[in-house]
Amino acid sequence: MASRLLKISAGVFGAGVFSSSGYYLYHQKIELNDLSIVRFGRAAATTAVISYDYLTAFRNLPYGTENYWEIRSQLEQLFISFEEKPQGAASLAQVHKAVLPDGRTVAVKVQHPKVQAQSSKDIVVMEFLLQVVHWLFPDFAFMWLVEEAKRNMPLELDFLNEGRNAEKVASMLKQFDFLKVPKIHWDLSTKRVLTMDFVEGGQVNDREYMRRHSIDVNEISRNLGKMYSEMIFVNGFVHCDPHPGNVLVRKCPKSNKTEIVLLDHGLYQVLNQDFRMDYCRLWQSLIKGDMKGIERYSRRLGAGDLYPLFACVLTARSWTSVSTGISQTPVTHSEDVEIRTNAALYLPQISELLNRVPRQMLLLLKTNDLLRGIETVLQTRASSSSFLNMSRCCARAIARYKRSKTNSRTRQLQISLSETVTLWQISLYELMLWIRSSVLASWIYSLLSYLPYTH
Repeated sequence: MASRLLKISAGVFGAGVFSSSGYYLYHQKIELNDLSIVRFGRAAATTAVISYDYLTAFRNLPYGTENYWEIRSQLEQLFISFEEKPQGAASLAQVHKAVLPDGRTVAVKVQHPKVQAQSSKDIVVMEFLLQVVHWLFPDFAFMWLVEEAKRNMPLELDFLNEGRNAEKVASMLKQFDFLKVPKIHWDLSTKRVLTMDFVEGGQVNDREYMRRHSIDVNEISRNLGKMYSEMIFVNGFVHCDPHPGNVLVRKCPKSNKTEIVLLDHGLYQVLNQDFRMDYCRLWQSLIKGDMKGIERYSRRLGAGDLYPLFACVLTARSWTSVSTGISQTPVTHSEDVEIRTNAALYLPQISELLNRVPRQMLLLLKTNDLLRGIETVLQTRASSSSFLNMSRCCARAIARYKRSKTNSRTRQLQISLSETVTLWQISLYELMLWIRSSVLASWIYSLLSYLPYTH
């Protein structure tokens, strides 16, 4: 349980200290849920339940007694079949596959017993441990982790909140036909049980699954970037736990088109408008290598004179790459090694930086790190398409913000025209990149090489 709290908040620390930690974690197969402190949840004999009353009643009844079968029969009215062996388990809940009376297959997410009561105790334990660590290592100034855990844990424990988040993000990103968010069955859901459509697929970092199912890793990476750029820059409503178990890929059974399935909607970060605009402009500056913009908007986001470190932490790139423009410089192995080495050297400064920036930034750092890890495994990291998608979303978000701040129709028209020109320039640049890398370009270059050369 304490591990889950650290996963919610301390994951942000990992994102700051080890900017390339995604690469390490995915290749070492480390899972926080493997820690023994979490296993009490998995040991719970949690089966088909639809409310807390069913949960406690069913768990405390001896197997085979009259009361046991009475409760069991009530559950069988809800499902014609229910797999007691979970499809997956984590520190807060486990998911079972079931079939409704009308034949639809659903996933039933059941919260482990005692999680609600245990969570407050674990926060106290975590607070004590952090104080001890801070006493032993004064440079370790991360007591804000406790406040983040106190704020986020109740949200993750409320499955109705998770269901509302799922519906909100599905509506918000409905223009993306590649995105699949499982439908929530509200009549079979409570604060501790969430029932949704059952969707199968492979984890987003499973290259072998994608190869077997003819799924293009570049398309997946591109669409994942589109989806998260839209969440962060345009809407300010961000899914903050995109680890591979929560992001599946598949071929749609009906259309055979590639889909991304987004699961586990318990934790979202809502970005306020001023923060989001500064963040948009900072990323525009990072992509272009605009040093004045990088300093200005990093300072506005609280980094102060640590803005060079902030830019490196945010992008997981060296200061040399940041100065050149991260869209212009490919990621190299030597740069990754440099980042990991410097992370340990600059731990006190990173600690100070993470204490300075707004709390909204912390979960974004964690989200960036998880997405970067997925891109590393798919070998699509720092692709030009991801920067183009980010540029489009930043341009749209800033134009929308400017239009909302003026009542002049003429000024709104000017903003819209400027936005259109900017988006057109991005598309033209994208076309240029495609031509440069296409077979057509190779054919033209080959043809030109055969033409007679004249002085």
